[in-house]
Amino acid sequence: MRSHALMLPLLGSALLATPTLAQDHGTIDHGQHAGHATPEQSETAEPEATTTDPHAGHASSATGSAELPNSMDHSPIDHSTMDHRTMDHSAMNHGQMETSISPGPEFETPPPPEAGSGPPRAADAIWGADAMRDSRRDLRETHGDFSVFWFQGDRLEVQMREGDDGYLWDLQGYYGGPTSRFWFKSEGEGPFGERVEDAEVQALYSRAVAPFWDIQAGLRQDVAGPDTTYAVLGIQGLAPYLFEVDAALFVSHRGDVTARIEAEVDQRITQRLILQPRAEVSLSAQDVPMLGIGSGIDKVEAGLRLRYEITREFAPYIGVEQSWRVGGSADYARGAGEDPSVTSYVAGIRFWF
Repeated sequence: MRSHALMLPLLGSALLATPTLAQDHGTIDHGQHAGHATPEQSETAEPEATTTDPHAGHASSATGSAELPNSMDHSPIDHSTMDHRTMDHSAMNHGQMETSISPGPEFETPPPPEAGSGPPRAADAIWGADAMRDSRRDLRETHGDFSVFWFQGDRLEVQMREGDDGYLWDLQGYYGGPTSRFWFKSEGEGPFGERVEDAEVQALYSRAVAPFWDIQAGLRQDVAGPDTTYAVLGIQGLAPYLFEVDAALFVSHRGDVTARIEAEVDQRITQRLILQPRAEVSLSAQDVPMLGIGSGIDKVEAGLRLRYEITREFAPYIGVEQSWRVGGSADYARGAGEDPSVTSYVAGIRFWF
């Protein structure tokens, strides 16, 4: 039983005779509140027989008598005797509280039936046609309808092959808005120490016809080899599975019809390391002996390039590429002393801005 009996010799027997002077703190009985048993009740079978005041011996400095209550038990609360299983959580409406703070679909109302049924330029009647014309123009401009310039060196590389190392460039870019653009392209290649074998420049007008797809039309001029000018009609865009496709039909000023299809896809290995498979097929509707082109499939190229993006705008790469001249084009190549099948190891850079 907790008591302050150790202090009795110091305070005197007179204080022991005054337990009835203790203050009554009302009905606050920590011994009986919420089923908490006091240490006195846990140690005796007859808690009402306990007469010792746990605060007996604490004297008031003003009166010299005990002032603290004998009904308040300040002993530590024993939570081990609390039966939490008897607490009824079902009485607490958690579902209602959750619904009140978590709006769901039942709170969303559909638009009224008359929404969108008004005239398409209803604001003109309020603000005037001139004011709304300027507002709509600003809206288009702030949502992407403005001209930008973009330029990319897709391939700028050295090609190493047996006894005939060379170089190649493949550049393209545009200036314009999201639906109408001016495109320019240039490709060419040749051996080191000799004149350029093939080189061309294209100027095209591009118009968006579907998401990620543009129709292109314009002119192509060959600036190496026989002087030839072509009319160009093509399509360029992003196919499913992120294949970048560029296909074009060429009609020369002599009436020759040729075509070219290119496709490539980026396979990201890490955030900076990218493997790019690439394929290109050239075709011709007829033999063009002047250019060494046979009818049907003229040339097939397939390659792999592994690049590392030092920054997103600048990436060196290495790779390998195999090219084949096919059909009549292979015969023209053999007649010129060239191998119709060539394997090239490449190293270059890819950049854009």
